Amino acid sequence: MRSSARQAARMLSGVGCVAALLLPTAVTAQAAPLSRVPAADGKKGQELPGMPSSIDADAACTPASGEKAKKQDWSRQRLDLDRLHGYSTGAGVTVALIDTGVDTGAEGLDGRVTAEGTAGDDCVGHGTFLAGLIAGAGGGGAQLTGVAPGAEILALRGTDQRGAASSALVVAALRAATEADAEVIAVSVALPRRDAELTRAVADARRAGAVVVAAATPDPPRGAGNSDEIPPRSYWPAAEPGVLSVADMLPAGVRPDNALATSGIDLVAPGAGVVSGGPRGDGHYLGAGASVATAYAAGAAAAVRAARPDDSPDEVARRLTATAYPADIPQLDPYAAVTTVLGGSDAAGGVERAADPVTVRDTTAADRATDRATLFVVLGTGGVLAVLWGAFALPRARARGWKPAGPSTKPAVAEADGNG
Repeated sequence: MRSSARQAARMLSGVGCVAALLLPTAVTAQAAPLSRVPAADGKKGQELPGMPSSIDADAACTPASGEKAKKQDWSRQRLDLDRLHGYSTGAGVTVALIDTGVDTGAEGLDGRVTAEGTAGDDCVGHGTFLAGLIAGAGGGGAQLTGVAPGAEILALRGTDQRGAASSALVVAALRAATEADAEVIAVSVALPRRDAELTRAVADARRAGAVVVAAATPDPPRGAGNSDEIPPRSYWPAAEPGVLSVADMLPAGVRPDNALATSGIDLVAPGAGVVSGGPRGDGHYLGAGASVATAYAAGAAAAVRAARPDDSPDEVARRLTATAYPADIPQLDPYAAVTTVLGGSDAAGGVERAADPVTVRDTTAADRATDRATLFVVLGTGGVLAVLWGAFALPRARARGWKPAGPSTKPAVAEADGNG
C-alpha cells in the first residue's frame, strides 16, 4: 500500500546527525548549547538551542532563542503532515497537555491556548514547545506545522514551575482535563511509581471519552550515556490500562541508545532532532525524548477524532496502532490513521501491547532491486512464451497450408497431440 518512495522517506539515515541530540535537563540564564538539526533531506542541518524538560531551582527561565530553522525537519516529513492536513487538521478537538504549562500567546498557536491556574506561565518552555508539535500553525519557510493545527490546547501543569513532576499535580491535571471534556489528554511526564489516585483519574478520564496518551519513559537526563545498566521498569500513567504508551525513535527507526528500557510500548514516534517554538520570542529550539513523541501521537489522536467523531477512545487508539508503519513497535503514521479503511476486526478493541523494539531495516535498496527483478521476470517470461508459441503454432500452421484455423484443422491438432 505504501510506495517505495515513501518507504525511502521513512528510512532516512540520520543516526550520525543525532548522536549529539541529548537534551540538557537544566539551563542557566545563558542560552542552551546549540545542537545539530537533521534536515528532512538527510543533509547536514543547522544548529539550534536545546529545549530542556526542567531547569535548576536557581536558574533563570529558558531564554528566547535567537535562531530560526531554515528547513522542515525530518520528523514532519516522516509523519506526512502535508498530506494529512488535506484530510484533517484536528479542528474542533481539545487536547489537554499536562506538562510545564503553555504560554497562551506563543508564536504559531494563534490564541488557541487556554490555561488552567498557573499553567499559562511556562518558565521552562517545554510545554509550549510540545504544544507547537501538537497544534502549531507553522508558517514561514521552515513549514513547522503541528500535527493538528486546527485543534485547541488546554494547558495544565503536571510539574512545578521548574519542571519537576509530581503525582499529585498530574492527578489534579487529569481531573481538570476530564471536567473540561477534553477529547485527547497528553501526559508528557512519566512517574516512577503507581498511585491509586492516578489510576482512578486515568480510568475516569477514559470513561468520560478521552483518549489518554502518555510518555512511556522520562526524557533522558543531561549527559546520559547508554542506559543498559538501568533495569527495565514501568512508568506511569503510561502503564495504566487503556493508555496509549509512546516512546521516541531516531530517524533510522530505532530508539536512542540512552533511552530508558520499559515494556508495553504501543507506538514510537519521532523523538530526536525535532524543531518547535517556545514561550518567548519567535525563535526555534531542538527537542528530544518520549515527551516529544507523545506530543506527536496526541496530535495524531486529535486528527483522528476530528475526522471520526463517533469513534470511541479505544477505537481511536486501536486505529493509531493498526495503521502504524509495521515494525516490532509500530511507528506512528497519522496520515494512514485518518485515511485507512479498517476491517471489522481491526476497527474495534483495546490497545494491543507490542514486543520490544528492534532495528527497522532500510528497504529502499531492496525495493529498487525488486523493481528491477520484476521487470526482468516480466521480460523473460514474455520471451519464453514467444518461443513456446512458435514451437507449438508454426508446425500446425505449416500443416494446414498457412490457412486460418477452423473446424477442418482439429483432427491434425488431435493427431499432433497423440489423440488421433
